[in-house]
Amino acid sequence: MLMVSLYLLVLACLAGTALAYADIRWQARDDDLVEKINSILPQTQCAQCDYPGCRPYAQAIANGEANINQCPPGGEAGIIQLAKLLDIEPLPLDTSHGEHKPPVLALIDESRCIGCKLCIQACPVDAIVGTAKHMHTIIADECTGCELCLPPCPVDCIELVPAADSDASLLPQYLKFSATSAVQTQEQAA
Repeated sequence: MLMVSLYLLVLACLAGTALAYADIRWQARDDDLVEKINSILPQTQCAQCDYPGCRPYAQAIANGEANINQCPPGGEAGIIQLAKLLDIEPLPLDTSHGEHKPPVLALIDESRCIGCKLCIQACPVDAIVGTAKHMHTIIADECTGCELCLPPCPVDCIELVPAADSDASLLPQYLKFSATSAVQTQEQAA
């Protein structure tokens, strides 16, 4: 009787170990797939796909809960890459999530900024810096052009410019403002 009990105990331990190994092994494959999908997505964190960011959307694609055509910033090129990775047929962009357009950057007209911080709270990638009741500015290298900062701005001091043009034609007019001149402009307006 003791031998049978030991035999069953060893068998149960081996089965548990095999199940634990299998769980780790398959989980890693799922995570690898999510990471590969996520690396294809444009990382705008714009939520146009109906998910709060690119990683949750990648997870939904990997789980079969979302289609590969819900990302307007990724456009057709992104859809084709996702289809190739997943070995499925590409789908046309689902325009109910938005239209594909060229990359843009947000720029704040610092002379009109009232320092409300609503844009800072809306930015999913922390590309906006500033403090309450003082001007804010965009860190151009961090801005993904997600447009989430536009709706909360009460004075409409944020505009989107084509990313290709931002460094040459439009950025200098904003960079001319220093923190002192923007504060002086706000004081004069008051």
